[in-house]
Amino acid sequence: MDKQQLEQTKRACARGQKRGLHFIMASVIIWVLVFIVNITKLPVETKNLLTFCCTCPLMPLAWLLSKPLGITFSDNENPLSTLGIMLSLAQIPYLLIVMWVYAVMPDKMVMTLAMVFGAHLLPFGWLYNSKIYYIMSGIITIGALIIGLMFPSHILALSMIGVEIIFCLLLHYENRDLK
Repeated sequence: MDKQQLEQTKRACARGQKRGLHFIMASVIIWVLVFIVNITKLPVETKNLLTFCCTCPLMPLAWLLSKPLGITFSDNENPLSTLGIMLSLAQIPYLLIVMWVYAVMPDKMVMTLAMVFGAHLLPFGWLYNSKIYYIMSGIITIGALIIGLMFPSHILALSMIGVEIIFCLLLHYENRDLK
């Protein structure tokens, strides 16, 4: 595959997936759940366990959201669709770091989870030819570090909701050039 074919394949992937808008929208819901868990009076270890549980419905939520948005959830015709799945799965080993933080510094687990989430977005900038992914990856990762060090987890979760909503709006705007 030459460079021109690669760019055409990437554009087709971005168009079919609407640059992953359904996943970012699903993450808004996930962060709302994380916020709700973290405003409770439960012990931090219980909150952290429930926070992990809150992340589980990401794929089903993204699938459900893909339908009304007209997004092809899995495109077997485009080889880069598989790459998108692999880039998402690459986040899983980093969750071991989050689990370690859960054990040794439970008050910073949500911060670490948010940083891993933000960092995993970076390669999607390349896949979708998206400046928004590059920018938001940095903003989320650095912002989660700063907010997570200065404020409690529920404030970080609330911040993530706001950032993710902005991310959705920016992606929607950026997707207009795909038509």
